[in-house]
Amino acid sequence: MDIRQLRYFIAIVEEGKISAAANRLHMSQPPLSQQLRAMEEELGSRLVERGGKFLEMTEAGKALYKYALQMTQLMEEAKLEVREVGNGVNGRLTIGINTFSVDSLPDILHRFKELYPKVTYKIQQNESSHLCKLVEERIVELAIIRLPLELEHFSVLHLHTEPFYFITSAQRPPYEQEVVSLADIQACPLILPSTEGLGVHYSILEAFSRHQLQPNLIGECSDIPLLLDLVTSEFAASIVPETVLRRHPGYPIHAYEITGNGLSTSVGLIWNKHHYLSKAAQNFVDMLRDEIS
Repeated sequence: MDIRQLRYFIAIVEEGKISAAANRLHMSQPPLSQQLRAMEEELGSRLVERGGKFLEMTEAGKALYKYALQMTQLMEEAKLEVREVGNGVNGRLTIGINTFSVDSLPDILHRFKELYPKVTYKIQQNESSHLCKLVEERIVELAIIRLPLELEHFSVLHLHTEPFYFITSAQRPPYEQEVVSLADIQACPLILPSTEGLGVHYSILEAFSRHQLQPNLIGECSDIPLLLDLVTSEFAASIVPETVLRRHPGYPIHAYEITGNGLSTSVGLIWNKHHYLSKAAQNFVDMLRDEIS
């Protein structure tokens, strides 16, 4: 059994029909059926069974499918690595970005483009926890996320730490001081960014809990422009990382740094420590490491 047959079997499983798999592979149906029979004869086990309109994997088929995915992925990684030996100027940078982690990403990518003008890009934006899953599944190689998260399977390059700000509508009288504590604002109606249990939302509630304070939480909103509109209209106040203020200037709000409570957030670049990192991704990591060292 060779890598070509494994690719045939993956197509059969994922399409559920020999005819559909043959179309996907740009080949006729009889030779594909013969290849399936040849694999079953070599392994001494039935790999698929017909269930209604679609083929279903047997237990033996499930085992083969798992290893077939791993082996074809390793083959692709091997080919990619061999192609890229001694070639750091070509390739594709695939990177995930947390919804509001990095306001300077365009500047970072401009600097990288100056060094490697032939590299192309695939950029995805999502919550930090989902970005970890995308990196683990090799959908993207790198991700810039907010910490803390469970990162046992990842290498991490810490980029920076930033404070949080308490924001209110400019229609409200301003506080006398430019900084506030969590105790000062716990009674204010708050709508928090992100989603309960994730990222920034968790960090904020954890800080209140650590200081035995109970915030007056009335809601959450993961859409940052809408969140700022709600604050502007006096619907509620909010607590946001400094990056949000830099990325969304011009809103009629008052902003007060929250100090003395250990409420800050770290931003880091992660990649899967158990997989080969493409030359483009490695060059990106090296550039950022040099800039922060």
